Amino acid sequence: MKITRAGDTPSTKGPEDWFTGTVRIDPLFAAEAPGRAVGAAVTFEPGARTAWHTHPAGQTLIVTAGYGRVQREGGPVEHIRPGDVVWFPAGEKHWHGASPDVAMTHIAIQEAVDGSTVTWLEKVSDEQYGD
Repeated sequence: MKITRAGDTPSTKGPEDWFTGTVRIDPLFAAEAPGRAVGAAVTFEPGARTAWHTHPAGQTLIVTAGYGRVQREGGPVEHIRPGDVVWFPAGEKHWHGASPDVAMTHIAIQEAVDGSTVTWLEKVSDEQYGD
């Protein structure tokens, strides 16, 4: 058994190469082999969002606070709120973030394949994000 105490793992700022706006990442867990799952609580300030990206084994988002947006390539922008659970299948190009006026926090869970959990792509434009 392993217990990670709240506050034992420092928060980090979401890197500018992968995010637009102010984003805080709070690591929650990283499974030890043979496990592959990793999880983090991610907080997006209003208007903040990820770049387009994919996950080799998919990704689950559990919205815990605020109001946000998600979109898969070719689909409409969808609105998400606390209690919503979003699943992106392996390899599906997508982005997620806060609404323009309200911050949003979600728990993101994904699995590593060959040591990688994500492939980052181009940034989401203001036009793609919407108003």
